[in-house]
Amino acid sequence: MDLDADTDIQSCVKDFDDLSDEFKSLATLHKQYVQKLDEVASLQSKCVKELNHQRYRLGIIKKSIKKSARKPECKETVESLEQNMIRRKADLFEIEQALPKKNGLYLRIILGNVNVSILNKDEKFRYKDEYEKFKLIINGIGLLISIGNIFMNSRVLDLIFMFLLVWYYCTLTIRESILKVNGSKIKGWWRMHHFLSTALSGVLLIWPNNSVYYSFRSQFMWFNVYISLVQFLQFRYQRGCLYRLRALGERHNMDITIEGFHSWMWRGLSFLFPFLFIGYFFQLYNSYVLYQLSYDPNATWQVPVLSALFLVVSLGNIITTVAIIPQKLREQIKLKSRVSSIHKHFYGHTANNSDSKADNPTGKSEPANAQKHVGDGEPESKKTS
Repeated sequence: MDLDADTDIQSCVKDFDDLSDEFKSLATLHKQYVQKLDEVASLQSKCVKELNHQRYRLGIIKKSIKKSARKPECKETVESLEQNMIRRKADLFEIEQALPKKNGLYLRIILGNVNVSILNKDEKFRYKDEYEKFKLIINGIGLLISIGNIFMNSRVLDLIFMFLLVWYYCTLTIRESILKVNGSKIKGWWRMHHFLSTALSGVLLIWPNNSVYYSFRSQFMWFNVYISLVQFLQFRYQRGCLYRLRALGERHNMDITIEGFHSWMWRGLSFLFPFLFIGYFFQLYNSYVLYQLSYDPNATWQVPVLSALFLVVSLGNIITTVAIIPQKLREQIKLKSRVSSIHKHFYGHTANNSDSKADNPTGKSEPANAQKHVGDGEPESKKTS
């Protein structure tokens, strides 16, 4: 037994010695890693400084252009310079996506000066995807609780649901602020909508359990069932746009609202619009019912406040969504115009090649150019398919 024990301990010593050699390699690798981190931090600081310098100089040039814009002899030069400046701003925006950015005021209040910038494109996409999954999961839980509340009269279940709403919208405001830092172009109203929804959910949570509450309770639960189903449709639409546009290399990974609009998006959104507007008018109806209930002798201060919040949220949603429709239609017309011009250019070039083949039997030069235009025009065709 002692011999076996001695063999085992010698084996352990040998394994540890081998592991020590591997640790030396790890320590060397870690030292290189720390050095690279310091180099990256230094390069980031230099890039941010140069980026700010570029934008500062562009601002000065823009002010100088305004002085020369009125002179007729400078018109062409000014137009060319303005186009170059637009392209430069787009280039700077792309450069900025790989650099850390300062937190907004809300994140500084909640998190302090913690760096929440995501610099890797795949990590940005995963964060956005997790954001959409988070909304889907919580909406599914909320749907089940709402259905349960319709068929059961449980104050505890009501409070669990209200608390879930408060926590959900608070979390959304933080997650969307992180998305905003990382380049998302989510419209200001939708962020404001979630702040208002947090306040609305908080007022619902502290609404006393009285006769006025039960007069509105059933309607509110049906409203939440409908909204959960509509948000499931929104999830399918937004996630489909995100994956499809990413596959085409069209959009930034953190986009929530879709700015670049294609024909297949319009088909999806036109299907979604009626359901959205029904939900918005349902909110307006909630505001009206609560306004009527505010005259009840048992009504507390929560009733008129909830009525006002539902009214603001409903009108904000309606106005913002209505404003999107002509914008998307204009983008659709612009896209069709671009595709039409590309097709016209391509077919006109093909006709010129056909005419030139009679004079040039080998056709070495023209087919090369024709192939180039096919390659340039192909992505535009895919965009409209």
